[in-house]
Amino acid sequence: MLHHEPKAGQDPYVKDTPSLIASDKVEGTRVYGADGEHIGSIARVLLEKRGGRVAYAVLSFGGFLGIGDDYYPLPWEKLHYDEQLDGYRIDLTKDQITAAPRYRDLNDDAWFDDKGRTIYDYYGVPPYWM
Repeated sequence: MLHHEPKAGQDPYVKDTPSLIASDKVEGTRVYGADGEHIGSIARVLLEKRGGRVAYAVLSFGGFLGIGDDYYPLPWEKLHYDEQLDGYRIDLTKDQITAAPRYRDLNDDAWFDDKGRTIYDYYGVPPYWM
């Protein structure tokens, strides 16, 4: 079943199911490291245009109140939803992610052309296009 009727008090425009979540609800979700510490939040989800696979979740942190943040594209496979935290957990620490490929401008997509394979190699998972 792909659609559930909203319960009383629920927003009727949110189309989540027990196994699916709307992209606008992923953005802003907190991310926690292997040590349980809060690292940052998902700033954006990037999808493959033709195949529909999630290519990256972009983790944002490092600035102050969202100003000056760095952006870390994470392979979606590295994120695991933790219901108790109401956020995603990754098997790395903040220090390990700080050493990962990143970029400073959320609207700059030049990083993708040059670093797509580098990102997946860093995290040790097969690229979404394979």
